[in-house]
Amino acid sequence: MQAQRNPKDSMKSTWRKTDRSEWTIYHRLIDRLDVHHVELSKPVPVHAKEDPVPYLPDWQMHRWIILHAIWPLAIHFAFVHFTGRNLSIIGTFALYHIALTFNSIREIHILRRLGHLYGFLDGDKHERDGVPDVNVKKVFLSIISASNVRPMLVIILAYRKKELPSSMQWWLLPVEITLYGLAVDFWFYWYHRLMHDKGALWQFHRTHHLTKHPNPLLSLYADGVQEIFDMIVIPLLAFYTLKKGLGLPMGFYELWMCHQYLIFTEVLGHSGLRLYATAPSPLSWLYKMLDVEGIIEDHDLHHRRGWKSSFNYGKHSRIWDTVWGTQTDRVECKAENIDYVNTASFPSW
Repeated sequence: MQAQRNPKDSMKSTWRKTDRSEWTIYHRLIDRLDVHHVELSKPVPVHAKEDPVPYLPDWQMHRWIILHAIWPLAIHFAFVHFTGRNLSIIGTFALYHIALTFNSIREIHILRRLGHLYGFLDGDKHERDGVPDVNVKKVFLSIISASNVRPMLVIILAYRKKELPSSMQWWLLPVEITLYGLAVDFWFYWYHRLMHDKGALWQFHRTHHLTKHPNPLLSLYADGVQEIFDMIVIPLLAFYTLKKGLGLPMGFYELWMCHQYLIFTEVLGHSGLRLYATAPSPLSWLYKMLDVEGIIEDHDLHHRRGWKSSFNYGKHSRIWDTVWGTQTDRVECKAENIDYVNTASFPSW
């Protein structure tokens, strides 16, 4: 006799089409934030696997990240300039919490727009999973925890009131952003791989894999233990790898910039967009030359085909998957299938 599926594992998502009078406060808040991955009233193009996949230039994503990372820094700088004093810890948290929340919502809006333009990977077989009916509250609380914990971690690790925004070492930023991405990916690779390989740890990761076709909000869909590792432990290990291991300054303002790259990549990686878009890094060009760049399809295949025995454990690149032989072939984003002529466009704002 086949074992019955736990109702809590259901990925059925029909609540957006139900009577709003049946919604809870959590349904209404997600809807008010307008962070849905598609608009129900607009069509999504569907492509065959062999159809050309548009290329999204790296520089456009760099432009978006830098502009969205700089505006809170500019406000911070202006406050110091006009008042002659630095922000308190509470003021700093308020500013960067608002900035992170605003930036994340803006990214989701842009990815949704691109989804309606270019479609999604494996779209000829399955639509993107929505926020499941049984766990709307869980997803909303994950959004709240991420928007609070991430800026709080950056403040705890690096904020020093005596260090003003003008102390930021801009010339070191490309080095720190590159190495921070590599360090995050190294620690994430091994934590992620162990979560799949070890039965005692898989229990904490299986919820995240209930979605086979994730959307940006489902990057947060996980058990509490995984959320702690994703939001705190891995960034903490990466920070101390650079700060203590390599002796880089990793001040608050630099770490904020690094985190914008980190969060952008996590949201992009779960979007399922049918684009050849590389996880942005100052060394993306080199990763492409070495065939170790990380793209949306790599993590999408990890969700779609991976369970306890899996592959593509990295999220920012395929460097560590290549080193330890855990990468897999792409399906739609094969080299000969990329359209470099009719390129996609990512807005600056």
